[in-house]
Parts: sequence; structure tokens; C-alpha cells
Amino acid sequence: MKKTIITMLIALVAMVAGAETYNYLKFTKTNGTTVTYSVEGLKLTYDNTNVTITNAEGTNTIALAEVQDMYFSNDPGSSVLLGDVNNDGAIDISDATALINYLLSGDATGLNLENANCDQAGGVDISDATALINYLLNGSW
Repeated sequence: MKKTIITMLIALVAMVAGAETYNYLKFTKTNGTTVTYSVEGLKLTYDNTNVTITNAEGTNTIALAEVQDMYFSNDPGSSVLLGDVNNDGAIDISDATALINYLLSGDATGLNLENANCDQAGGVDISDATALINYLLNGSW
């Protein structure tokens, strides 16, 4: 079923892309993050479990189960990965540890404080650590 839906989405994407000029293809994942790809040299392939995106920047694969939405845009978007405090590309317990250490020491060396604003209220404080820990436990913001 999901393969049929993805096939229809890819066909629709091709039709829309032909009607208008867009610079980016975006995937919103089920965890709330958005991944953006340049359309330069864009090629999409898929199988029963993954969609593979090939463009001028390289090749990336996303599990179909992680895809919530796919669309074209002219907005490159933000590079913020909410919760990725240590900037390693993943959101895990090491981010919560880094955030708590920052709150206790004030040393932001090697940290991405924009990603640390987990409650999205501006600034970084204990409510961000609470939001991050809740995300790690529940899987949603």
C-alpha cells in the first residue's frame, strides 16, 4: 500500500515540478524533522522500504516508514535539528547530557545552542532540558 502511495506521490511530484520551477525537495519525517535536498540533478528511486534521493550533492536514503510528507519548495529552510545539542546529526541521551552540562557550567564549547532551544521559547534554560528529555522518552515534541 505504501509503495502505491509513494508511486503516486512521485508521479505527482514530477507533474508539479514540470509546471513550476522549484529549487528544493523536502521530506518531513515522522519525528518532526525536515530534510531538504537541492533539485539539481534530482533522481528519486524507491523500493518496498526506502526512497533514495540522488542529486548533485550525492545520494541519500530515507526509510518510507519515516516519511510523513514530501513536497517541493523554493525555501531552503533552516538547518536546525531541534534537540541535536552536540551537533552530531542525531538526537539521543548524549544531547540531554550535553545540555545539562551546559546549564550547570555555562560552557557552550562544541554545542549548537540554536538546536538546544528545545521548547522553542527562545534562550536555553532548564525547560529546554525538560523538553528534550520528554522527547527522548515519548518520541514527540
